[in-house]
Amino acid sequence: MNPPSTSAPSSTAALLRKIRLSPHLLSLLGLILFVVVLYDEENKLGERLAFAIGEGEKDCDIFQGRWVRDESLPFYEESDCPYIQPQLTCQEHGRPDKGYQHWRWQPHGCSLPRFNATLMLESLRGKRMMYVGDSVNRGQFVSLVCLLHRIIPENGKSMKTLGSLTVFTAKEYNATIEFYWAPFLLESNSDEALVHRITDRIVRKGSINKHGNHWKAVDIIVFNTYLWWITGLEHFKILQGSFEDEVKDIVELPTEEAYSLAMESMLEWCNKHMDPKKTRVFFISMSPSHKKSVDWGSPPGGNCYNETSMIDDPTYWESDCKKSIMNVISQVFSRSKVPITFLNITQLSSYRKDAHTSIYKKQWITLTPQQIANPMSYADCVHWCLPGIQDTWNELLFSKLFYP
Repeated sequence: MNPPSTSAPSSTAALLRKIRLSPHLLSLLGLILFVVVLYDEENKLGERLAFAIGEGEKDCDIFQGRWVRDESLPFYEESDCPYIQPQLTCQEHGRPDKGYQHWRWQPHGCSLPRFNATLMLESLRGKRMMYVGDSVNRGQFVSLVCLLHRIIPENGKSMKTLGSLTVFTAKEYNATIEFYWAPFLLESNSDEALVHRITDRIVRKGSINKHGNHWKAVDIIVFNTYLWWITGLEHFKILQGSFEDEVKDIVELPTEEAYSLAMESMLEWCNKHMDPKKTRVFFISMSPSHKKSVDWGSPPGGNCYNETSMIDDPTYWESDCKKSIMNVISQVFSRSKVPITFLNITQLSSYRKDAHTSIYKKQWITLTPQQIANPMSYADCVHWCLPGIQDTWNELLFSKLFYP
């Protein structure tokens, strides 16, 4: 901590000498003022968010900017990171171009601090960091592991999965980076990590602790929940009782209202279990899916398949990203006692129709001749190739973690 300024006591002492107070009284008043200044400095330090080592540039929104070509990227090669799931390894599965890997996010009026793997690992020494959410959040988790594992000796790291929890351990640092599968945050009928593809989705009201018990004692937590709520229907099924009940009490709520239940429960959990002086909470906004080519002015019927350039309209907003959901998040977070850092990746990611896995991934089911004849029919426009845009998401997280 920088030593507190003594200008206030000295200038005040000079003023008091003019009115001829005794030296002993002057000393006492000077000491009192010095303690007040020291207390004020300590208070300001105490208000600093956990993990922060500096401040971001004032009046600069790092989520508003443009993509610029940067041949120094990517930070790592796909083949050098053994932790990338086969549904994200686009090069291995035949993607012929690499252009999507060479773009850097440049905010208007300022720059992001360069990602520093050593600083990140040292800050995580003896700590736990956890991503909680769906497969998109898992992609960001893997991205961070790929950004960090390069500077860890081969025998100093491990990755293990047990049910819903995947843990990457940096042994020398006694640190873990974890991912916990909970696509709704609340308990649901889609909670089985390996068999979760359920069309008729049901979420249990007020059930945050079912998963939250696994999140306790984390130092940094990164939440994401959105895609699984978007069923194409206007209403969502909410279970009032228990999944064990023989007769289930299910009501249907507007999607925004159902989503708000999850946000309120998350907020309640954070207020109870996260200490603002020691821990940090992040929330990742909606990840866009480029499923409708008409959105960006191309003929209807297409999607992200064969897209190798980005959208250059700065006002573009993906139609699958519901602004009403953004409003729910804003309203709920405004009532939080614990600081929640909102990472607004939606707009900047909306430009990147070129960065999805598309057809270049492991296919878990055998494709039909009809699908093979029409690649658009099975293109994945939800998930993102690694290395790629989710490395940028982690750069933004890094920036807000250390320079909020």
